[in-house]
Amino acid sequence: MYVPERIVPNSYFDELLGENVSDWLEANVHIRNRRWCAENESTADLCIEAAKVNLERAGLQPEDIDLLIVCTDTPEYISPSTAAKVQYQLGMVNAGTFDLNSACAGFVIGLDTAVKYLKADTHYEHVMVIGAYAMSKYLNQLDKKTCNLFADGAGGVILSATAQEGAGYLASELRTKGEYCDWMGIYAGGTHQPITEEVIANKDQLLKFVKRFPSELNPDTWSDMARQLAHRSGTALEEVDQFLFTQININSIWATMDQLGLDRSKAHTVMHEYGYTGSACIPMALDEAVQLGKIKKGDLLYFIGSGGGLSFASAAFKF
Repeated sequence: MYVPERIVPNSYFDELLGENVSDWLEANVHIRNRRWCAENESTADLCIEAAKVNLERAGLQPEDIDLLIVCTDTPEYISPSTAAKVQYQLGMVNAGTFDLNSACAGFVIGLDTAVKYLKADTHYEHVMVIGAYAMSKYLNQLDKKTCNLFADGAGGVILSATAQEGAGYLASELRTKGEYCDWMGIYAGGTHQPITEEVIANKDQLLKFVKRFPSELNPDTWSDMARQLAHRSGTALEEVDQFLFTQININSIWATMDQLGLDRSKAHTVMHEYGYTGSACIPMALDEAVQLGKIKKGDLLYFIGSGGGLSFASAAFKF
């Protein structure tokens, strides 16, 4: 993983908004700090730094990567892809590339996509999947529903082909509840609502919560997907060593673990010091858990993500 150097504490918003939001943030969402990009730092920059760490730990060179998938809904440009810029700047001369936008579910969908390439075509041996988020660039800092939750970062993995039985990918599932597509998002800047002076004046090019999501939506969907994942993978929920969920709300994570009858400690969380980092939060949680010794070789992991759209994705791996 990689996060920007700039640390933004809760006290920044107390001063900005002229009211105490620190207490609510710590008590309800367990966020104390978050990282924001510097003015000249972008999504591609975050991806590049995360990828460098990824390659070093894997003992691979940039030219060893056959495919690069960048999962983000805060791209470097509307066009061309963020992945193309990252590929060029890192010298991944043999890698095909594309971006994948399924909002905050993107990284898990990227994992699933990478697996399908590896299983279907022997040309692909090493696939890098990066989840990246620079949502600070799209925040209205006077909107207290969004400005103090969202943050920036990137995290990635390299998936490689193996002949070892029972290792790596076990099962996955994708779901979409498209009826929620207009409840939260960045709705200007595309063909539906191009950028105009009026759009900028109304701040329609920035992230907006349009409607409040039902609090039970994520826990109910995540717990059902976990049960389906157990069925598809032939594993038991009690055997899972770590659940890696989208980190937008710690209460949703705890409610899911409670519904499954499992110890909350089996769902590592990272929003406390990093805020909510969208497509990056699951690989960031994976990396931190590995570095802390909570995840080790051979562990059973369930990845479960959700994001605007609404998109949901799950995947089971033996680490």
